[in-house]
Amino acid sequence: MLEFPISGVTTYWWLPVVVAFFVSVLSSTGGLSGAFLLLPFQVSFLGFVGPAVTPTNLIFNIVAIPSGVFRYYREKRMVWSLAGAIIIATLPGIFIGAIIRIKFLQDPRAFKLFVAAVLLYIGSRLVMDLLRKPAHSSPPSQGELGRSAEPFHVTNQHVNLKTVGYEFEGNQYRVPTWGLMLLSFIVGIIGGTYGIGGGAIIGPFLVAVFRLPVHTTAGASLLGTFISSVAGVAVFALIAPLFASTGLAITPDWALGALFGAGGAVGMYIGARLQRRLSARLIKAILMILLLSIAIRYVVEVVG
Repeated sequence: MLEFPISGVTTYWWLPVVVAFFVSVLSSTGGLSGAFLLLPFQVSFLGFVGPAVTPTNLIFNIVAIPSGVFRYYREKRMVWSLAGAIIIATLPGIFIGAIIRIKFLQDPRAFKLFVAAVLLYIGSRLVMDLLRKPAHSSPPSQGELGRSAEPFHVTNQHVNLKTVGYEFEGNQYRVPTWGLMLLSFIVGIIGGTYGIGGGAIIGPFLVAVFRLPVHTTAGASLLGTFISSVAGVAVFALIAPLFASTGLAITPDWALGALFGAGGAVGMYIGARLQRRLSARLIKAILMILLLSIAIRYVVEVVG
């Protein structure tokens, strides 16, 4: 058993690694880092409920995400224009979210309700997307594994003040630039408060609202989450001395976060590789079940 003095957690060294691995394999197929599932694990199972759990969760993102991003880059499914717009707008929101977490959500019960609200929203968006009747169109020619015969990578990317767009499997996709950046700013606030960097929110939203294919949003979502997580950890580390005299611990637990990240790095690489072999609807359904089950549990726990 190892004791982590910053968080006060005592657990086996391998447990964070194994949990992060399995969570990341599953979540990275949908472009999510898995941080949204690891935070409930830390709060409910490890008993890590203080504000420091937020930046510790972000450390997991910093260590784990690069392997998944690299895999999407190698497969030419990284939409750089989409990732850039997300990053620029998310960073200011991360700072605001960190302040909200420290000032207004120190109470574990209030924080759990906030987490539940975020997860319920994401899950409900996925439910609506799964229930939406697919548009009628002539079926594309099919290649190996039942996919379109068009190249399975992103081409013809562009970004300007009006739209962010690209081409994938013979189809053109466009989203309004300012709408995307406004969403990313709001997501940054929520992600900085929760400790997920925003990827768990922006990913499903890109798919459910902007109607982008999940096989192309995953890489951009993960890259945006990585950059915003770096910023989030930096904010918490810089302002930690200001709260030292109050006895409030907001310094991230670097060792615990690194163990989670080690398992997550392997899991994300595998998940990114598996994604192209899974249908988009299956990915959405799995994520929806996980999100809603955790959210409902928290609501029942706090209200009950």
